[in-house]
Amino acid sequence: MDDHWYEEETGPLVRPYTVTRGRTRPEDGFRLDLTSQVTAVPGAEPRPGSDHARVSLFELVRRAPRPVGELAAAADLPLTVVRVLLADLAGAGLIEVRPPAHRSAAADPELLREVAARLKRL
Repeated sequence: MDDHWYEEETGPLVRPYTVTRGRTRPEDGFRLDLTSQVTAVPGAEPRPGSDHARVSLFELVRRAPRPVGELAAAADLPLTVVRVLLADLAGAGLIEVRPPAHRSAAADPELLREVAARLKRL
């Protein structure tokens, strides 16, 4: 009989609130949109002894800028946890967060016609 338990059988062994030290919101009113772009600060390195969750998120954005929602999915963590961790990384000067790019209020009429035509075909 195998006495080992695996995460697939028991669920996550570390609960998300322990990763954030019980915090459910970023400090200082730090706000993130799901589509905000997160990038690593060039040359920045996590401090020795930084926890796995924060270092993992940092490594994800070091490879390429990513939106907050994609980071939550890639890290397999709840969005609330990822927001707290990203605020910590920003506070440490490791990442930059850019608001989502807003498109012009005027929509392209040709694009709208094509969308309407394709919807009619459905």
